[in-house]
Amino acid sequence: MIAVFESVIPIFALIVTGFALRKSGFIAADRWQVLEEICFWLFFPALLTQTLIKADMQSLELGKLSISLVSGAATLMIILLILRPFLRSAISMHGPQFTSIFQTSSRWHGFIAMAIVLKLYGAEGGAIVAVAMAVLVPVLNTVNILVLAAYSLDTHQPLSAIARAVATNPIVLACVAGLSINLLKIPVWDPLMTYMDLMGRGALAASLLALGAGLSFKAATRSSGFVVFGVVNKLFLMPLLMGGYAIALGVSGLQLTVLIICAAVPTAMNGYILARKMGGDTQLYAATSTIQTVLSFATIPLMIWITKTFLGGI
Repeated sequence: MIAVFESVIPIFALIVTGFALRKSGFIAADRWQVLEEICFWLFFPALLTQTLIKADMQSLELGKLSISLVSGAATLMIILLILRPFLRSAISMHGPQFTSIFQTSSRWHGFIAMAIVLKLYGAEGGAIVAVAMAVLVPVLNTVNILVLAAYSLDTHQPLSAIARAVATNPIVLACVAGLSINLLKIPVWDPLMTYMDLMGRGALAASLLALGAGLSFKAATRSSGFVVFGVVNKLFLMPLLMGGYAIALGVSGLQLTVLIICAAVPTAMNGYILARKMGGDTQLYAATSTIQTVLSFATIPLMIWITKTFLGGI
């Protein structure tokens, strides 16, 4: 358990640094938007594209792991969509609020997962995270964009608007491009790969700093009871669902532990950017992600310990 906490401390130290830089005024709050935009449009897509291009897809066992990842995420998202009419009528959860709960429940901060897994399990574990990113990122981004486009204004948007939102999302485009180039074995000019690699190297630190700068304890203290949905769904229900599917399918050892880590990390801040761009409830998103991030410092090691002690993880 101590080793797990030691692995988590540097990641959360970067998050705290970002929060401290923003809170101290050393870097003005409105300037962090520039870093968010760079991460969203350049760093994230570059890292995803070059990672998927270089991945040895044939040596990675996608089967049961991929089914577990997608099934767990899909089950949670379907539950939320089924509950949508009830949440609106019973507790007055309107469209923008629902989209932020949906995003914070389903999205995951893959770069936190990557940092933890690389520290604990090295390149072998990192390859599993890359598979999870390749499988989940296009699915989660597409579904979340659809939900935002459909519900953010409490009105259903035209299919053309939804299709345009999906088609222009840089993270979705990066995953499609990286997978296509890899599977079709399209040669990529070496300077271009180096260019993407250099941009991608900034993704982890920049995303963690931006995550910290985006935390809002003021929003957390003023948050409504809706925040509980996002916290419970992401930190507890998602690991339970993905882990349940994985165990049922016979996934064990390192793959199971890494899968649980991927399921247990807090939500991604690029969802906050989407919420701001597409009409979601940004204060609720900020409050939920803040509480998730703080609690995950304890819940991630707990999930790893449970997996290793009782479920056959390593």
